[in-house]
Amino acid sequence: MQLRLGTELSSEDYIRQKEWLNASIKACPLHPWGGCGLRKVGYYDRVEPPGLRVAYWHCPLGHRVFSLLPDFAAARVSSTLGEVEQVVERFAQGCEQGLSHEEAARSIRPDIEPAGAVRWVNRRRWWVQVAIAVAIGLLPGVLAGCEPSIQSVRSALGVPVMLVGLRGAAVAHLSKMQHPLGFAPPLRARHARLQRAPDRMGPAPPAASQ
Repeated sequence: MQLRLGTELSSEDYIRQKEWLNASIKACPLHPWGGCGLRKVGYYDRVEPPGLRVAYWHCPLGHRVFSLLPDFAAARVSSTLGEVEQVVERFAQGCEQGLSHEEAARSIRPDIEPAGAVRWVNRRRWWVQVAIAVAIGLLPGVLAGCEPSIQSVRSALGVPVMLVGLRGAAVAHLSKMQHPLGFAPPLRARHARLQRAPDRMGPAPPAASQ
């Protein structure tokens, strides 16, 4: 399970100062009263940004592992939140300049085939759109009157990187928000767990005819 590590440091400063060595969890998320044997296990390396390490803990009683992800790092994606946001903005700028969707995507990811570049960019566009829509619904006071755009939300939060600002503003909701902003399990993983769960409501109804 990923948890938020609030920090105002850039990824470069965080890595240079090896701030993961100072990361700490005040109490086990499952056993805030203590007694579970929560212990710091060590650190794991992130692919992006290079050099970043993330501290993690193990709760032997709950059989869970918790990691502290700094604010700038994207959840479940090898990237930073700033890089995800930048991709969406670069794509929009390319389209405004008259490029087709494929051309704009290829200008960002020339290292992969065109269809793959479009899919790669579209995933990030979808992540940002969902994050904005969910945040506006969850934070009506903070984002009152905001348009569903990066610039509008960024201006309301007064931050240089919208997604980083949203992670701090929506900290109480991160466990229910999807990646790369929040820490909720992927929808497919949750669906799989439900599929494996024992049926306590009696036999399943017959399958509908095709």
